[in-house]
Amino acid sequence: MKPALREPSASFYRGKVMHARLKPVGHRFTYRVANLMIDIDRLDEAGRLSRFFSVGQRNLMSFYPSDHAPHHAGPLRAAVDAMLAPTGIAADHVLLLCYPRILGFVFNPISVYYCFCGGELAALIYEVRNTFGEFHSYIAPVRAGQASEAGIRQSCAKQLYVSPFMDMDMQYHFRLRVPARELTFRILETSGATPLFAATFHAVRYPLDSKQILRIFFALPAMTLKIVAAIHGEALRLWLKGMRLRVRPAPPAPTSLA
Repeated sequence: MKPALREPSASFYRGKVMHARLKPVGHRFTYRVANLMIDIDRLDEAGRLSRFFSVGQRNLMSFYPSDHAPHHAGPLRAAVDAMLAPTGIAADHVLLLCYPRILGFVFNPISVYYCFCGGELAALIYEVRNTFGEFHSYIAPVRAGQASEAGIRQSCAKQLYVSPFMDMDMQYHFRLRVPARELTFRILETSGATPLFAATFHAVRYPLDSKQILRIFFALPAMTLKIVAAIHGEALRLWLKGMRLRVRPAPPAPTSLA
C-alpha cells in the first residue's frame, strides 16, 4: 500500500479518541486531540514550518526525537533502523504519528511509526507507554494477507502493563489505513476470543503552520495534561464501579516482533 502523505514534512491530524471498556463492566469516553505526523527523515525541514514549532527545542509546540525509542542512544532514524533489522526490512521513508509537546510537556500512550520501502508500507512499529514511565515497541512487518482494501490488520501478544485493571495475558488487534486526508486507527484488546477493550482514533489532516498551531493551542491548551488526567480520572471511575487492581510485573524488554 503506497503512502498518501509525502508532503509536507509534518502535518496535524485533528480528531477524536474513543475508549470503550466492554467487560466486565461497561465504560466509554471520548476526547478531542491533535496528533502530529512527522517525517523523521526531514526533521530540519519540519522545524522551519512555523515560528511556533521547533524540533529539539522548547516552543509553543515542539517535537523532541529523544521522547521516542528511549532504549536507543543515537538518532531516532537509527533507532528505527535497528528495530527493523531483525525483520530484514530497510525502510526508505518513515512517518511518525505522535502527540507534540505543548509548552514543553507531552505524554504519548501510543506512537505509531509507518515504515515504507519502495513506496509500499512495509512495517509498523507501535510504541506504547504507561504512566509508570515504562515503554515497549511492538515491531510488526506487514505480512501477506494483512493488507486489503479495508486497511491493514495486525495482532500481537500484550507485553507491557498498561491499565492497572487489565491482565497481561491479552492480545492486541490493530486496524488502520495508510495516512491520507483522513486517518483511522483502532485497537481491540481481547482475552482469547472475548473482546474487553476498544480504542479508536479518527482524524482529518491539517497543515502544520502558525495559524493551525494557534488554533490547536487555544482549542486544546492543556491537551497533554488532559490526557494524563483522563487516564487517572477514568481509572478512578472504574475502581468505583468495582474493578480491582492487577499486580504490575517487571517491565518487559524494549522491543518484540509481532
